[in-house]
Formats: sequence, structure tokens, C-alpha cells
Amino acid sequence: MPLIKSISGFRGTIGGRPGDNLTPQDIVECTAGFGQWVLHTTGNPTIVVGRDGRISGEIVSALVVGTLRSMGIAVVDLGLSTTPTVEIAVPLERAGGGIVLTASHNPGEWNALKLLNHRGEFISAADGAAVLDLVAQGTIEYAPVGKLGTYRADDSYIGRHIEQILALPLVDVGAVRARQYRIVVDAVNSTGALAVPPLLDALGCTTILLNGEINGQFAHNPEPLKEHLGQLATDVRHQKAHLGIAVDPDVDRLVFMCEDGELFGEEYTLVAVADYVLAKTAAATRCPTSPLPAPCAT
Repeated sequence: MPLIKSISGFRGTIGGRPGDNLTPQDIVECTAGFGQWVLHTTGNPTIVVGRDGRISGEIVSALVVGTLRSMGIAVVDLGLSTTPTVEIAVPLERAGGGIVLTASHNPGEWNALKLLNHRGEFISAADGAAVLDLVAQGTIEYAPVGKLGTYRADDSYIGRHIEQILALPLVDVGAVRARQYRIVVDAVNSTGALAVPPLLDALGCTTILLNGEINGQFAHNPEPLKEHLGQLATDVRHQKAHLGIAVDPDVDRLVFMCEDGELFGEEYTLVAVADYVLAKTAAATRCPTSPLPAPCAT
């Protein structure tokens, strides 16, 4: 399988030869290019790192962290985390950037480096091209022993992320708690098991967790499509749940399943949330011809 270097980051399969797959040499090279770009563009020598539950994650993280520290960059390591959590941690840490170690919905043999700017956003096409140029040039400067970067592990950010969600003015925590929802969650053996159940617990829901062991041995194809979610559909019906939730390994994709085991539709999720927000915003005009499908009975 190829090593793919693009403006959005670097991804490939683990093993094989350098330049063809995502090998230790390639991980160090790509990390160093991004680290140098952060130093040159922001002057901020701090980068936040987090990873999903893949088998290769611990090794890839060690290579990334070691490379950054060797460049004099301070690392805030969130450990097992989610892509959205790393995104909120970057500005909270006032960091120069972030790296999420995840191949998203790709199978377990894949891993990747997703690159974030100082605002916790994915880097732009122009910035990605600049990082690729630095990687191609290979003119990386490493720090002398007296100026190596510091390291801090911080596993508090999923909890802080949940607190931010609960504090949103349009999240009616009391209303959700009053309904006492019963929800089945498929965490696909990755970090959704750390993030989704605690959020639902805080909302007063009863959670039935599927594939909750974080071992990177994905119980099914990790892309949350209907054809991969048969177990979730069965358990939603069997448990007489109000709702099912499936996420991908880094929890930046989420699918809702209705109480009859049918998907609400991933493409409608953002539209449904936007419709709710606009309905609650006084200055907004709600479209009377919303394309939303019929909602779940709950």
C-alpha cells in the first residue's frame, strides 16, 4: 500500500519499506517537517499530540513525540483521545499546532498524522503545501541537548471537552436527563469508548456499550456505514433502546440509529443540528421547506 503525503497530512500502512509505507523513517521525516513549519510560522514551540486506539498508535506516538522534543518543541500528550478533543486542546494550551495520530475510518493496518494549526483547525491547502516543501527539502534543524523540548502527559481533556459541551447554551441538559434515554453505543474498539459514554452518563442516559475494549482490533469495518452496523441495529432493537450511536476510531464521524434499527442518515446530522440551532436563534429565519427526513419517534 502507498505512503500518501498530501496537504492534509500523511497516511499509509504500517510496515514495509521507507517511502512506500508509513515506516519509522517516514514518521520522523514528516513530523520534523511539520514541527519546523510550526516553529517558522508561529514561533510557538508547543505542539499537542493525541491518538486513537490503533495497534500501531503507541509506537507512532513515541516516534512523533521524540522527534518533536528533539527539535526543541514542548509536547502536550493527550494520549488516547479523539480528533475533536485535540482540536479544542490546541487553543486552550496556546500551542503552535497539533497532531492527531489516526487513520480515521480506514482499517487497522493504516495510521496517519493529521495536522492542526494554532487555532486547532486542519491546516489550509497553502500551509499543507509549505509543510510538504519542508519535508521534501529535508533541511531540518534539531536542538542541542540543553534545549530539548519538554514533555507533559495530560489525560484531562476528554473530561474538559465534555464540560464544554454541557455548558453550551443550546444543550438543554435538564430536558435530556428527564427523558432517561436508553442508548446503545458502538465504539469500534477505539477511543469513542472513552468519550461517548461519559457524555451520555452526564446527560442522565443509560448506555449499553458495544466493542468498548480499546485494543485496535476493530470488530468490524470501522467506517460507520449501514452495511457495517448490523450488530448495532440488532442490539438497538433487542435492548429496546431509544437511540443507537456509532463512531469511527477517532470520533470525528458520528452516526445516529433510530429505535427500529434504521439509520437516521449521516448526511442529515449536521443539517438537523443546524435546524435546531436556527430554530433557537432569535435573529434566524427558519426555512419552511426543510429537507430533513422524518425524525426518530423519540
